[in-house]
Amino acid sequence: MSTSIESESRPRRSAPRKGRKFRGPGSVGPLGLGVAVLWLSIIVLLPLAALLVKSFDDGLAGFWDAVTQPRAIATFRVTLEVSVAAAAINLVFGTLIAWVLVRDEFPGKRFVNALIDLPFALPTIVASLVLLSLYGPASPIGLVFNATKPAVIVALLFVTLPFVVRAVQPVLIEVDKEVEEAAASLGANNWTIFRRIVLPVLMPAVLSGGGLAFARAIGEFGSVVLIGGNIPGDTQIASQYIRELIEYDQPIDAAAISVVLLAFAFVVLFVLRVVGNRLARREEQSR
Repeated sequence: MSTSIESESRPRRSAPRKGRKFRGPGSVGPLGLGVAVLWLSIIVLLPLAALLVKSFDDGLAGFWDAVTQPRAIATFRVTLEVSVAAAAINLVFGTLIAWVLVRDEFPGKRFVNALIDLPFALPTIVASLVLLSLYGPASPIGLVFNATKPAVIVALLFVTLPFVVRAVQPVLIEVDKEVEEAAASLGANNWTIFRRIVLPVLMPAVLSGGGLAFARAIGEFGSVVLIGGNIPGDTQIASQYIRELIEYDQPIDAAAISVVLLAFAFVVLFVLRVVGNRLARREEQSR
């Protein structure tokens, strides 16, 4: 009897109405979504659309002629070579630096951690001037290799390093150290622990950072403008070729080259994102 009375006195939960979606406490609602889409359209989508339309002002044949000229093909080749090299090198050393910053304690650690973000704040042409002073004809350390591909790669390494470090660092902080300690207690050495336990967890972040570094490298201009030499077919990268086209009053060809660069960056980022998501799901399923 008492049970039936208590059940009747309890407030009954109303069933959710059909057609209404439940929004969590963190949702922004239609207004917030509309503002976000509008802002994204104004800042990103509309400029990209304008660039795409501009690149086809001379028609499809004009676009194809612009991106298949010998100078353009040579520029794409150089840009991809130095960008891939810079991204690959920073994948290794950026991950190593992130590991040191997270796992080791040493004097000046906070200073080094802040130094990683310096390329974000420093005007890149200042970096090119500093690199030219260091590795140019008047090098104080006796290393002269300006106007060469290694010089361009060094400049790109400077501006792309933070992307890898900052992508890997937070993931490395969240890695469960107990699993590593258990593996060490079973006799696994440091390399085995890193390769079998830590690296699979870090790989999505490493690929994401590498993709961002590559995307930044193919569009970089300021850090290579002085030290690179801008030699067509040798050290001239796409951004320098685009500036040259604009100076010679060829904005349509410059837009076409820019669209190809955007396509390169988008494809690389998309592929790495897909691969990273698959690796992350595989890692979750293996736990």
